[in-house]
Amino acid sequence: MAHNLLKGKKGIIFGALDEKSIAWRTALRCVEEGAEIVLTNAPVAMRMGEINKLAEICKAPVIAADVTSMEDIENLLTKSMEHFGGKIDFILHSVGMSLNIRKGRSYTDLDYNFTQKTMDISALSLHRVLQTAYKLDAINEWGSVVALTYIAAQRVFTHYSEMADAKSLLESIARSFGYHYGVKKKVRINTISQSPTKTTAGSGVKGFDGFVSYAEKMSPLGNATADECADYTVSLFSDYTKMVTMQNLYHDGGFSSTGISTAVAEQMEKE
Repeated sequence: MAHNLLKGKKGIIFGALDEKSIAWRTALRCVEEGAEIVLTNAPVAMRMGEINKLAEICKAPVIAADVTSMEDIENLLTKSMEHFGGKIDFILHSVGMSLNIRKGRSYTDLDYNFTQKTMDISALSLHRVLQTAYKLDAINEWGSVVALTYIAAQRVFTHYSEMADAKSLLESIARSFGYHYGVKKKVRINTISQSPTKTTAGSGVKGFDGFVSYAEKMSPLGNATADECADYTVSLFSDYTKMVTMQNLYHDGGFSSTGISTAVAEQMEKE
């Protein structure tokens, strides 16, 4: 059910790969709530995914951008403002990639060239987007930027490897840039720490299905879905959350606050 929460707002959605992705679901919800959007992804991801299908549904242009390229980011923001005829109101950063995980390298045997790429794509890209937007004055006052993160930034999940370090840096960037952008333009910047979600990207982590099951048993409300994350993201883009900034917001059914659940305790006793 739509409530026109984003009526008249304009934004950019990074990272919509296919129908499973949180960015894809968020794009649909933003449009349902009255927003106009621009879609963007890396050229290689655009070839692998189905972003043109989403663009047709959302009546949105697609502007390719490599998040490691300042030139691409500047082009994306400039072209988006030209398309909208003015500044933007929100940005979703849903970007992450680990070559070490893809190549089966453990955390104790990292290829540091791969690690640098992980940091560049998964964390520094947020700073790159924010710095460029800041210099171009691309975001309206009281605009909102949301980046997707994961609780591995605070706790150890063995197979999440150096992506945990990248998410820690991502959250720090959101806080630090949130201060500066808030002081200058009242732009708010937050991260959402989502439940493990069965996206194409998430499924590449070793033991992912088992962990999804564990998190479901641990969380009082169960795991949050991609569509529910999209709803939460829309609320952060809306004017109802104008005073929320520099926060890491857990959207995980209570997982982050649960020491052990009855379901998990009973399962352990059986073993």
